[in-house]
Amino acid sequence: MRMDSRRAAVWLIAFTTALRLIWAAILEPSNDESYHWLYTVYPDLSFFDHPPMTMVFVKLGLLLCGGWVHPFSIRLGFVLLFAGTQWILHRWTDRWFGPRPAFAALLALNLTGYYTAFASTFALPDGPFLFFAMLTYWQLCEALVKRPGALAAWFWVGVGFAGAMASKYHAIFLPAGAVLYILITPGQRRVLRTPGPYLATLLGFAGFLPVLIWNFDHDWASIKFQGGRAKSDPLNPAPLIHEGPLKWFGGPVIYLLPWIWFWLVVEMVRCVRNFGTLEPIRRLLFCLCVSPLAFFFAVSVKSKDVLLHWPLIGFVPMYLLLGVNWIRLKDRHPQTTRWFLGFWIVSLLVLVGLVLGQSRFGIIRAAPPAKDPSADMGGWESVGDEIRSRGWLDEENTFFFANRWYDSGQLAFAIRGQRPTACYNSLDARGFAFWSQPADYLGRTGYFVVADEPNEAEIRREYGPFFERIDTVAEFPMTRMGNPFRTVRVYKCVNQLLPYPFAYTAKP
Repeated sequence: MRMDSRRAAVWLIAFTTALRLIWAAILEPSNDESYHWLYTVYPDLSFFDHPPMTMVFVKLGLLLCGGWVHPFSIRLGFVLLFAGTQWILHRWTDRWFGPRPAFAALLALNLTGYYTAFASTFALPDGPFLFFAMLTYWQLCEALVKRPGALAAWFWVGVGFAGAMASKYHAIFLPAGAVLYILITPGQRRVLRTPGPYLATLLGFAGFLPVLIWNFDHDWASIKFQGGRAKSDPLNPAPLIHEGPLKWFGGPVIYLLPWIWFWLVVEMVRCVRNFGTLEPIRRLLFCLCVSPLAFFFAVSVKSKDVLLHWPLIGFVPMYLLLGVNWIRLKDRHPQTTRWFLGFWIVSLLVLVGLVLGQSRFGIIRAAPPAKDPSADMGGWESVGDEIRSRGWLDEENTFFFANRWYDSGQLAFAIRGQRPTACYNSLDARGFAFWSQPADYLGRTGYFVVADEPNEAEIRREYGPFFERIDTVAEFPMTRMGNPFRTVRVYKCVNQLLPYPFAYTAKP
């Protein structure tokens, strides 16, 4: 007896969620995740890097685990949330194209590199953003095509938009695709004379209100920081000939994986070729797709300081049409389709296995360690063990610090917040500039922890004026499963004499 597509989807969601829970338990936290755990240590309306939704789901995992601080607990909320994201995609696709394309779309999402691991498992803002963005898109399809004028659908559009706005600044462009669809589709402008779009907009910006309040209280530091990433590069005379557009194009190829990216682009091209005759739902999906892609292309032309994963949200609406196409191909070429699907699954499992093995065991020895991208996801637990074994956490009137925000985050998580942790980098301390006052550590002794090869002369020049004296107290290897791969040096900075300054405006 063959399992029907809807039941198969339930089993797929359950199976992949179980795999992600195992993944979440095995890997040490990444740089960003350790830093995001500190959001729960210093709860606030918003944060320097991101809106507050990341904090909510880190806190949820900690609560579900009874306050146990572990990589598994800080990721748990995000893994469970992605199960909800999968459910939304399945319901959204099933609603328009039926259960078989819905299962195919769900399978494609789980075969996508960034979504099968990072945005589904790690404590990153991309997980909540994807969930709420997908909810927004799903309900926009209801409000504009399936049930025009239905106030309930617009209410859920607003809920999704509010959650997305509380997750990432990128959410500001989510309504752009709907506006584009309304403007270019005959008869759709009358929806602007109904209360639904305005209710959704009001709810969406209500979700952004805590972010605005925090920024108002902190000299708009977060908005300035994020907006600065899109600034023009004055040194670039030919904006199209630099790494920004290359990142915009190549980032999705890498993060979606080439075999998923290719089929999503096929659906985009098909929409462009047949745009004049597209049925309303396909036209809306294309508008929802093209708006963020165009936005981030414009950003990439202006600045090379863009991240590879930023354009990914623009591909999400195409998963529905990819599901339809895959089922059509399966019906026409069942054997070939099964062969390709098997190849994709095996390739993804191999990639995941390599990442897991390298992150956990350091199978491949990179020289220097900075060339190993997995070095961000391992080793700091061994540093915490070393610090505990030396008794430094038992000393009174001390604190710990590093000179890079991500090292400070890893250090804080490694010692589980048993002592205050700071980032002494005057230009880029991120949230650490707001989580303590510069004068808080006056009279205290700080343990400065630095990984890799420190420049001792530079360290003493940078921090010497702020302390009575600086002593080198330890040097030991950072290890993964007992295998050394980086060197850690610790300096004891005795009696802080002056407040350490930050470029950002600290909260009074």
